Amino acid sequence: MKLVKSSFDKVLFGVCGGIAKYLNLDSTIVRIVFVIASVFGVGSPVLIYVILALIMPNEY
Repeated sequence: MKLVKSSFDKVLFGVCGGIAKYLNLDSTIVRIVFVIASVFGVGSPVLIYVILALIMPNEY
């Protein structure tokens, strides 16, 4: 399975939906982890999200 942005399970760009599909998880869990990481400043999740939105291919 290839890591791609989700066309159907997306809120902004489909990055979390694509990651969830790739990891076989619920997309809500991935989004909650992203929000918690953003709030507590673990790494740079917003910057990582933007980079992934730019480089991940779209799902076809």
